[in-house]
Amino acid sequence: MMLDPGTLAVFALASLLLAVVPGPAVLYIVAQSIHGGRRAGVVSAFGVASGGLFHVLAAVVGLSAVLTASAEAFTVVKILGAAYLVWLGIRTLLQANERIGGRAAEPSLASTYRRGVVVNVLNPKTALFFLAFLPQFVDPHESTRAQLALLGAVFVVIALASDLVWALVAGTAGAVLRRSRTFLRIQRYVSGTIFVGLGALAATAGRSH
Repeated sequence: MMLDPGTLAVFALASLLLAVVPGPAVLYIVAQSIHGGRRAGVVSAFGVASGGLFHVLAAVVGLSAVLTASAEAFTVVKILGAAYLVWLGIRTLLQANERIGGRAAEPSLASTYRRGVVVNVLNPKTALFFLAFLPQFVDPHESTRAQLALLGAVFVVIALASDLVWALVAGTAGAVLRRSRTFLRIQRYVSGTIFVGLGALAATAGRSH
């Protein structure tokens, strides 16, 4: 199975835009980097990526089952996913968050890694995001499971690369970021705008098909 190069390029660009803008997982990584240094931030980033792979597997199994059951049901999933992305963007724009990460550094690197996994695995928003985002780039006439697995893996790799950069930067400039409300305000506006834009784009594409 080969994804259309154009589709893969658009997906990679969208994934990069989403990855570089700090959300809850990135804020956790930043918190670990601020309090525990760059090494703690890097370990927490790999933990978050491991949790992301769990959600990719769940999305592959669940969405493949939906498509197998009904092409119409899969279309409904795509439309609901687009609506969820718009809602998530609006909610992000409206919420006020004055804290980075929400917790101090873990006592050991092993604990830091495990917490990163748990933070991502137990976050229902992450599961919903994968269910909403991945189907927008899938061709239902090809191998759905293989496409979802590839797209999910690409997203996790891009997100991990971005998270590692955040870990290194935050570990170096920790004191500044910890006190910066401007940083939190900017990341909220940019994140929300990107989510709304992706949702609108997905909804438009769904109508054109």
